This record gives sequence, structure tokens and C-alpha cells, in this order.
Amino acid sequence: MGEAVMTTRRQADGAIVVDVRGSLDAATVDALRHALVSTLHAERPVSMIVDLTFVTFMDSMGVGALVSGYNAARETGSRFVLRNPSEFVHRQLRITGLAEMFGLPSASPGPQTYTP
Repeated sequence: MGEAVMTTRRQADGAIVVDVRGSLDAATVDALRHALVSTLHAERPVSMIVDLTFVTFMDSMGVGALVSGYNAARETGSRFVLRNPSEFVHRQLRITGLAEMFGLPSASPGPQTYTP
């Protein structure tokens, strides 16, 4: 199983940012779920931003942890934002049909073409 490192910080605008690095799988998702849900209930921020730039792997349990955070944010009236999901993470969210729920495009942008 993989490893994940999470750090939490508050931005000047009051949003809480949770930076996640590594793998979100059976060995790591409980820590993420706890960090998201407990922070949302204790701090009640206007926004919680989960930065997934450096997430290298995410299975269905990782998706479940993000859904738990999303649901906790709705309960507390906070906005829940996924920032910079890697293509792998974005694909997992599209496959499960959850990309749109998280405000992400439901399809890959695909190759860009130039038309003069």
C-alpha cells in the first residue's frame, strides 16, 4: 500500500487548504477522511480546498474519502473544491460519475486544434 502526506493551512481569505501528496488507498484514506471531516466541523470555513496536484494514485476508497469531505462541507455550509487533480485522479472521478459533483469537467478536454 502507498503513503500519503497531508498538510493543512489557512489562507488569508479564510479558506482552508489541505495539500495531499502520494497515494489515496486503504492505507491512507482514513487519515484524509478524518482530516477533512473534523476540520470542517471544527473550523466551519467558508471554503475547503483539497489540492490533489501530487496525488499519484487513488482507488475507490480515496474517492469515498473525498465524497465524505464533500458531504461534511454541505452539512457545515462550506464550499468544497478539488484543486489540480492529476489526469489519473480526474479519470477516476469521471469513471465514477462524480466529476461534475466536484465541479470538474465530465470529459477530458481532448486534443486542441487550431482553426484560422
